Amino acid sequence: MSVVIPVYNPGKYIDPCIDSLLAQTLPAADFEVLFVDDGSTDDSPARLDKLAAEHPHFRVIHIPNSGWPGKPRNIGVAEAKGEYVQFVDQDDHMASDALRRLYEMGHRNGSDIVIGKVASNFRGVPHGVFKKNREKCDLSNAPLYDSLTPHKMFRTEFLRENGIAYPEGKRRLEDQLYMMEAYFPAKVVSILGNYTCYYYSKRDDGQNAGSAKIVPAGYYGNLREVLKVVVKNTEPGEFRDRLLRRFYRVEMLGRLSEPSVLNYTPEYLDEMCDAIRPLADEFMHDGVHDGLGSLVRLRSTLLRADDRQGLLKIARFAKSVKGAARLEDFDWQPDGKAAVSVTGRLVHGEDKEPLRLVRRDRRYFLHPDITEGLLPDGELFDVTDDMDSFKGEMSLRNRETAVEWPCVAEFTATIESLGEDTYEVVLRGTGEVTSEAVKGRGRVSRGFWDVWVPLRGLGLVRKARLGADRAASVDAKCLPALLGSPARPVIPYFTDPHGNLTLDVAGRAKKMATYLADRPARRMPGNRPELRLDVFTGTKSGSQAVELVLTPADGNALTAPSTLRPDQGRAHLGVPARVPDLPAGPAQLSVRLDGPKGPVLPLCEVPVGQGGRIRLDQSGLDTVDPLLVREVTVKRRRATLRRVLRSAGGPIVRRLPSSARKRVRRLAARL
Repeated sequence: MSVVIPVYNPGKYIDPCIDSLLAQTLPAADFEVLFVDDGSTDDSPARLDKLAAEHPHFRVIHIPNSGWPGKPRNIGVAEAKGEYVQFVDQDDHMASDALRRLYEMGHRNGSDIVIGKVASNFRGVPHGVFKKNREKCDLSNAPLYDSLTPHKMFRTEFLRENGIAYPEGKRRLEDQLYMMEAYFPAKVVSILGNYTCYYYSKRDDGQNAGSAKIVPAGYYGNLREVLKVVVKNTEPGEFRDRLLRRFYRVEMLGRLSEPSVLNYTPEYLDEMCDAIRPLADEFMHDGVHDGLGSLVRLRSTLLRADDRQGLLKIARFAKSVKGAARLEDFDWQPDGKAAVSVTGRLVHGEDKEPLRLVRRDRRYFLHPDITEGLLPDGELFDVTDDMDSFKGEMSLRNRETAVEWPCVAEFTATIESLGEDTYEVVLRGTGEVTSEAVKGRGRVSRGFWDVWVPLRGLGLVRKARLGADRAASVDAKCLPALLGSPARPVIPYFTDPHGNLTLDVAGRAKKMATYLADRPARRMPGNRPELRLDVFTGTKSGSQAVELVLTPADGNALTAPSTLRPDQGRAHLGVPARVPDLPAGPAQLSVRLDGPKGPVLPLCEVPVGQGGRIRLDQSGLDTVDPLLVREVTVKRRRATLRRVLRSAGGPIVRRLPSSARKRVRRLAARL
């Protein structure tokens, strides 16, 4: 494999890129890194030459400045020795196992293109492309047109045989042209959606590629080339319309939408419209227009009418539209997932009024207040055919790395009356939020994971944070949890000051002790000194070592090791029957749940007898409900019996005939 990186005066911003390539799990003998230096004037050329001298699989190619990454990428492909080429930008980086996973997927499928999941802390990411792994797909059956950046893996001979190359020199939308020219001849495209391979990172100097202001005439002249590629490779019909609609919605109407259009000067708005309208007239016929979401179709209607003030008016309205999500319930499940119930809707304005519709003759229209002055007098904007577009989703997003994972969720949309023949669409859904491994991905990494609810409708997508608006019963249900094996703390909490739901996974900053301070421990009756803490555990939770702290009246604290064990949905804390060096008298019993440097959680005061004997039964703690005690006892007895049967009977059973083994196992299960 060959990794091709165009380089021009990157300074410190190339460091994460270099570090990530040095950290790849793919053996160094199996890939090369080609830095194509485009006439840098900083110290990058000398630094890269030194790096190549230290690492034989790194190479540097120096060329005169061409002013744009197209020529360096073409040279990199021409010089590549690998079966595949992976493009990387100098200020981005890759996950450590990315090259190995991408190559293995491409190799087993004979892929022409392999697309790895991406994350970004500053630019939009087409999450729909990465909802699942796709071993084999193409432009006709997967939304590849939503991923038009070049940071992918290409089969080298595929690029060469099809003459796929970048236009050289300074220009716009060269990535989109390159990708559309690559997608059409590609017989096999693979998508690695269950591992985040590529990270776009925001530069603190604001100089990320694509951040410069566009010149409309040149930009849309370049877009015309992309659209011609679409038309050349398709027949008139739904498929062509679907592809063209993507460019109309994003590159054309998107530039005339909020928030950017509201910041244009009148002169710049005229430039944009003058450049876009001829392109729309030529390529975006009624089949493209009619398939747009309602509010996007309204923008198209205004563009066709050359109503530039109308475009500004609808942009001001759409900017005020937000997603509103209410957290109705949160409930830990035995499998370690949290069942979450949500009510969502689209609202607008400072008062968060519902997005209103009116009904006439069993059809639905945007409320006249929205379209006033945009349509001929008395005309309403019909959205009936778009009513089934209202959908809800749920996702977990890492606040620091911007990695996002979809959650299993189901939403239903209902049309509800607001009175006076006006209506709104309400989305009600349930989802599963989990930090643990699920089909399609492993356990999430340590960190802050925010819960988001994207709401879709009428051509808009609005992402809402979940938790600020919530039912009164939710807080008590958001127990800290000990999940997985090895066990990790997972603390659901509400952010300050906004009150949004976040999971702190594996002790990123929040402390278990803090969130248990107001949740009393209870004593398990019986001969085994044991406390039941209000820490949720699932059926797959492991145990965790912790430290007990006993502080007698003289203040000289003693420590003793202990363990948090999962038992019937909660963590049980073992307490030693005696601590030999503990003096007689009262002692404060506490525990450190967050590591040796973590805070101490006070539990109770216990009497200590001679020889350091701890009388937990005289601590004054409430005991656990007798019914639960019985369930725990029965469960433990069954577990003990299973261990005995496996130990004593296992060798005998294995020597029995198959039919006899089955009968014995059925009997053991009943016992």
